[in-house]
Amino acid sequence: MAAIADAAVARLAEERVDHRFKGLPPDAAGRTVGELAAERRSLFTGGFTTPVLALSAEALDHNLAVMERYSAGHGLAFAPHGKTSMAPRLFQRQLAHGAWGITAATAAQVRVYRAFGVRRIFLANEVVDAAALRWIAAELAADPGLRLITYVDSVRGVELMDATLRDAGAGRPLDVVVELGAPGGRTGVRTEADATLVADAVAATTTLRLVGVAGYEAEIPDADGELVRAWMRRLTGIAVAFDKEGRFPGVEEIVVSAGGSAWFDAVAEVLGELPTLSAPALKLLRSGAYVTHDDGQYRNKTPFNRLPEEGALQPALRLWAQVVSRPEPGMAYLNAGKRDVSYDLGLPEPQLVRSARDGSLRPAAGLTVTRLADQHAFVTLSGDTELEVGDWVGLGLSHPCTVFEKWPLIPLASADGTVTEYVRTFF
Repeated sequence: MAAIADAAVARLAEERVDHRFKGLPPDAAGRTVGELAAERRSLFTGGFTTPVLALSAEALDHNLAVMERYSAGHGLAFAPHGKTSMAPRLFQRQLAHGAWGITAATAAQVRVYRAFGVRRIFLANEVVDAAALRWIAAELAADPGLRLITYVDSVRGVELMDATLRDAGAGRPLDVVVELGAPGGRTGVRTEADATLVADAVAATTTLRLVGVAGYEAEIPDADGELVRAWMRRLTGIAVAFDKEGRFPGVEEIVVSAGGSAWFDAVAEVLGELPTLSAPALKLLRSGAYVTHDDGQYRNKTPFNRLPEEGALQPALRLWAQVVSRPEPGMAYLNAGKRDVSYDLGLPEPQLVRSARDGSLRPAAGLTVTRLADQHAFVTLSGDTELEVGDWVGLGLSHPCTVFEKWPLIPLASADGTVTEYVRTFF
């Protein structure tokens, strides 16, 4: 199991609750997070202010178990993308559920991971920032048990990395993988010939060590199953060719990595076809959004829609907002907007209404969010839909990555609304 500093995560419970943490009970100011969690307050009657984002304890546990089972069943290692939540408590749970390590997108994210003792990190990006490279060299020198792997996709990038690491007196090489991209997509080499040039440049250094190939299939323009499988076969073909050419001397594991949250079934299928290499293959999946799933983008795109026999993910995020105005028929306004919810991949979805009169719950039938202002959601009501000022509306959300970043401390609640824990984020 990959390591995390449990003591550092435990210290998060010692942080004091104050004005920095929106949605939390004002009368909890001054208590530690641990003290507040021990009170087991109700999300609805325990003094929380609206809007308030909550995580479902049951859905979170379910999703962690589903992806652990899926990865193991397909012979895959798993390094979930930490940028989704940037929450060390969730990293700790992901690692406890068998994750090989945690994926990052930036050196700043790696710094957060290291502050909480994560020792296996896949940095799925090119790093040519001299200051970041000097810091990485120092981390590698200070911790012989740290394994950090990052992308390369250009000869010039390799030159910049090598120069900085040599100037920093790097004591051991930084592990790198050649990134394969796609024309019109994001980063990554476009051709096998370019991949070879980058691998040659790495081999000419003493500060970098080539350990495999990787990429991100979701950035293939107009991606579908056929295109993803064809791209994946190019990726594995490069790995096989590099191995035959002796480009992985002394490497303990040859890394072959891809897999976001939309096409991990196609990735798993092609990785399952990978022939035996000269060293064990680390077939590394990197899906991140699974941990909370969602009620939009990933509900529609998850491979489990195609693989119902392998399980299903559950949405674990819900934002509770309150009706603050009913100034005209057929319209209502909630006190949550762009500062509180994601809106880049779909507007929030009204799902439940909690009556301000008696606390009863009912489906949010006939309610539709049509647009967002900074602090308001515009809701249309169909027909004779009932909704009063003061009612709470539970919103399903799309794209968890852009929800988490808006909430530095998130209550974890059980199905009856009892809050048992708080999840700290670091964006």
